[in-house]
Amino acid sequence: MKDIKAFGEVVIGNLEKVMVGKRSTVELIVIGLLCQGHVLIEDVPGVGKTVMARSLARSLDCVFSRIQFTPDMLPSDVTGVSIYNQSKKQFEFRPGPIMGQIVLADEINRATPKTQAALLEAMEERQVTVDGVTHPLERPFMVLATQNPIEYEGTFPLPEAQLDRFLLRVRLGYPNIQDEVRILEEQQLVHPLETLKAVVKTKEILEAAAAVRKTYVSPQVKRYIVDITRRTRETEDAYLGASPRGSLGLFRSAQARAALQGRDHVLPDDVKAMAVSVLGHRIIVSPAARLRDLGADRIVEEIVRALPSPGGDFSDGVRPNGKKEAK
Repeated sequence: MKDIKAFGEVVIGNLEKVMVGKRSTVELIVIGLLCQGHVLIEDVPGVGKTVMARSLARSLDCVFSRIQFTPDMLPSDVTGVSIYNQSKKQFEFRPGPIMGQIVLADEINRATPKTQAALLEAMEERQVTVDGVTHPLERPFMVLATQNPIEYEGTFPLPEAQLDRFLLRVRLGYPNIQDEVRILEEQQLVHPLETLKAVVKTKEILEAAAAVRKTYVSPQVKRYIVDITRRTRETEDAYLGASPRGSLGLFRSAQARAALQGRDHVLPDDVKAMAVSVLGHRIIVSPAARLRDLGADRIVEEIVRALPSPGGDFSDGVRPNGKKEAK
């Protein structure tokens, strides 16, 4: 786990050269990377959503691709298209921007539902099917999507099926006074993004992602994860609760958080820290709760606060080498 902690510190440190004062959000992005999940960055304009995605792509030795979504974009503009080659007398596949490894889906809610749906297969199955031919996507594959939550004109809200495919939803927020002054100073002559270099290779990313899955999760913590998810389905404040994919997402992200902190086992605190980011966007708030101005994140927070934390030995005597200690 020390290797994963070192991996995280290298990537997080590199991202913080650009993203000033956003340590918690940067950590969430790295957790998404370690889980091989997709991240939805949702916030108001000008706080650094696109810069965050571009910074991550530059920090990794991966193929970067950007899709600037617009209402007139077609699904083939995302996935690619088959074109007939007259000299060879056969169809050739011209890959679209989704065929990258780190894909920035900028302003994803500006595309029509038909175009948004072109991402579903790629995000879940890591493949694209065009004209009946399936094209696998290179690993790692991660979609970083951005959207503005306060702008509704000319936008199309993401359907629940697509929201459920994002492992995390993160927000950046405004910087404090000191951080905003530092941003002005650092960008006076040149943007820090222009000098950012890759700090980890593709092989290291895949090895770290595989190692994260070996992080031990005790039966008590597994039950705690499922109890939180089930409460989102049972509460009257939610018209629709989180799916089993939400439970799995909370399980994986808690493993990644524990590994980033140098632990070989997951604690209930890891689950609590990830609950809102993993489950908040998977819940549809009931009309009665909306009238009380109750949001999905608040519902998850209240569930976590009300549910007792499990007790016991969460490491189960597991040493860093994976063997159990003699009792």
